[in-house]
Amino acid sequence: MTADETGRTTLPDRRVHRGPHPEDEQLFAPRCWTRLGRAIDDLSWLLSRGYAPDSSLKLVGDRHGLVSRQRVAVQRCSCSDEARIRRASTERSSTSVEGRPLWLDGYNVLTTVEAALAGGVILPARDRCLRDMASMHGSYRRVDETRPALEIIGRVLADLGISDGVWYLDRPVSNSGHLRRVVEEVAAARGWSWRVLLVPDPDKVLSGTDEIVATADSAILDRCRFWFNLAREVVGRSVPAANVLDLQSPDCRQD
Repeated sequence: MTADETGRTTLPDRRVHRGPHPEDEQLFAPRCWTRLGRAIDDLSWLLSRGYAPDSSLKLVGDRHGLVSRQRVAVQRCSCSDEARIRRASTERSSTSVEGRPLWLDGYNVLTTVEAALAGGVILPARDRCLRDMASMHGSYRRVDETRPALEIIGRVLADLGISDGVWYLDRPVSNSGHLRRVVEEVAAARGWSWRVLLVPDPDKVLSGTDEIVATADSAILDRCRFWFNLAREVVGRSVPAANVLDLQSPDCRQD
């Protein structure tokens, strides 16, 4: 065991990829698509009418016979009509971010791109965000895709003309100090203007700024002034082989 710069004792990192779960091939097989798509519709309908998220997800999951991982996917794809409209109104286009600084929800953006590179399931949600199925549980583990993900994020930011990338990482998450050094190394090697900040609660910072924020975190999206769909931009431009499963697409509705 080792201690990171926050003083926490951490276990050795034995994970090498942020790819698909062993059961994903079965849980997200074509025969499940229609059922999952209808579950997204049902959950979004309930959320649009003010029903509590947790009880709504249980009701929908039970109705459609979904196991835990499928319920997570449905939850990450769903949102109320009000939230979707509000998020659409505050989203900024790729042309509008040129010459502007961008504040990144570091773990949120990075893990999605890592998962896309590793072949993990990537889900387009109702609000147009891409969301992965990874879960950190208070600890970030660097994987083989970490540096490649940072490289392609950096190239996209450079192509977009972003003037300054400010990465916000959760100080309470173990290994944040190590990730900061990796991000800084990649930026220095490429001459990118990046800053990496460890803060107790990035959600609070990113929700309250007037700068454009890169995130797919629902809590931030519902409170921030402006946001940019960076993970979608990066995956769309640079990860053509990503395992993107659009459960709301007509192709996934086998009625």
